[in-house]
Amino acid sequence: MSEVLQSLLKEIRECRLCEEHLPLGPRPVVQAHFGARVLIVGQAPGRRVHETGVPFNDPSGVRLRDWLGIDSSVFYDAEKIALLPMGFCFPGTGKSGDLPPRPECAEAWREKLLDRLPSIQLTLLIGQYALKYHLGTSQKKNLTETVRAWRDYSEEGIIPLPHPSPRNNLWLRKNAWFEAEVLPVLKSRIRVLL
Repeated sequence: MSEVLQSLLKEIRECRLCEEHLPLGPRPVVQAHFGARVLIVGQAPGRRVHETGVPFNDPSGVRLRDWLGIDSSVFYDAEKIALLPMGFCFPGTGKSGDLPPRPECAEAWREKLLDRLPSIQLTLLIGQYALKYHLGTSQKKNLTETVRAWRDYSEEGIIPLPHPSPRNNLWLRKNAWFEAEVLPVLKSRIRVLL
């Protein structure tokens, strides 16, 4: 099982499917191990992550690790946490931030990877692209309502989250219930699983 996953990860890291659409070229960023118990589904690497090759190596990652109540050594332990963004390469920058993840990644790799992660017990969905793919029609009318209904998904081992980006500071201030209600449960689940 492990060898099959390692072979798949090697293929992904060599992927050039959407090379012509990537302003900085391909550099797939992914972390996975067949024993990982937590799956974090982000959107796509940002410019800084593209430059370093380290997922969530930015202020969003600092906040996310704080939300989880873990440090970098645990976060970057592939045997504990799988990091599979919806797009594995930096898609470029648009008028109001990074562009959406390229759809080729999910089409080519997502199900193959998920099929090789048998130990996942908790999936954290970060942002609208992860919500749409993984929740489909069971998501609510918008991200806020989906995150507010987090209990509806917890039986399935899923917790929807807003993006931890500093760009979401206003959302976090307006939705104080997230920090008060969701984060304590999230930290507790992470402690039990890891």
